Amino acid sequence: MSKFLSYEDRMIIAQRLQENASFGAIGKELGKDRTTIAKEIKKYSYDKKSGRPGYPYNPCKFRATCKAKRICGTSCTHQSAYKCSLCSECTLHCSDFVEDVCSVKNKPPYVCNGCSQLSKCTLLKRIYDPADAHERAHHAVSEARTGIMSNEDDIARINGIISPLVKNGQSLHQIYLAHVDELMCSEKTLYNYVDAQLFDIRNIDLPRKVKYRPRYKKPEFKVDRGCRIERSYADFQKYLGANPETTIVQMDSVIGRVGGKCLLTIHFVESSLMLAFLRDANTSASVIEIINLLDEVLGAKTFNSLFPVILTDNGSEFSNPKEIEKRSTIPCNRTKIFYCDPSAPYQKGACEVNHELIRRILPKGSSFDELTQQDITLMMNHINSYKRKKLNNRSPYETFSFYYGEDVLKRLGCSPVAAENIILKPKLLKK
Repeated sequence: MSKFLSYEDRMIIAQRLQENASFGAIGKELGKDRTTIAKEIKKYSYDKKSGRPGYPYNPCKFRATCKAKRICGTSCTHQSAYKCSLCSECTLHCSDFVEDVCSVKNKPPYVCNGCSQLSKCTLLKRIYDPADAHERAHHAVSEARTGIMSNEDDIARINGIISPLVKNGQSLHQIYLAHVDELMCSEKTLYNYVDAQLFDIRNIDLPRKVKYRPRYKKPEFKVDRGCRIERSYADFQKYLGANPETTIVQMDSVIGRVGGKCLLTIHFVESSLMLAFLRDANTSASVIEIINLLDEVLGAKTFNSLFPVILTDNGSEFSNPKEIEKRSTIPCNRTKIFYCDPSAPYQKGACEVNHELIRRILPKGSSFDELTQQDITLMMNHINSYKRKKLNNRSPYETFSFYYGEDVLKRLGCSPVAAENIILKPKLLKK
């Protein structure tokens, strides 16, 4: 029998809550302990701001006797109301507001589902909805099974142990047997981390492994869920709400032939300028190396002004945010990195749209193995010189130059291309 509650179980819980059944009675019916039912209701119930027919949500203690009028002045959104207590926004403006908290929510069953006054109440309600609870529980279980269990420090420690020995010709099995107490993880975990390209070594460095055909297609390795703490897309929106003038930079990867060279793209949303860097492998180390290079070329002050916030996806190449955010010299903080929600590329849509111009020159499936960084720089110079309607018919190069100056563009290796010479076809890079 599954230890997880099913949707039918949650339907029964909601029905019994309306009948004011005790946790013990509900647990007995479902074959669960009463504490399981209590935890379920506390964890997956939600607050609902709603009123009753003719009366909006109003949690003020004086709502029944209050006669105040026009508290918000001329900006009132509910001018038809003869008193402010009939407006859902009166509590935001009233200096005499005191919240009335219902005591029912502080004792079992902790929710308002079975309350006899529910249809007449205008206070903040706590509701248990089976459909919402099941969806949130499913998401919580799914989230717990994604990512890796090690943090950045653990990955660096393990990498320092195994990478030099693998490069000396030793197998992971031999290394694991000799260092099992230091590694503090299973042998299978080591192979998973190598597959995810979290170390300095790759599968090509394991002579026997590359001889065998994979038995099944492994799921794509995603960012450790620990990395997303305070770096989620919701946190990104909160940060922008508190810092609305912040310049946003979006970062992504463009893959060529599977297992071959790839690109790291950095897109400045405000000016639509995009930088691209060729990498030998799609690894975390290669991303950090490029960020460190940009930091060195631009200098700390210029880098901090250009890269206050970076938004990226959940690829394993971005699985070491601390190394991206910090530098070894003062000032240590150089940027803040946030992650889009899983399967939500539209959240960094500007970067994805600009990739279409790259794919005009490097069609999907083409190999990058014969290209050099000079080729990639040439391609990006043509793309950044291409005029855009959304930039008032200016090119990203011209727009970026207006904001930051020509000197910064030169340090980034960018140069303009005359309009009549722009080529956005594969023939640009044909040799």
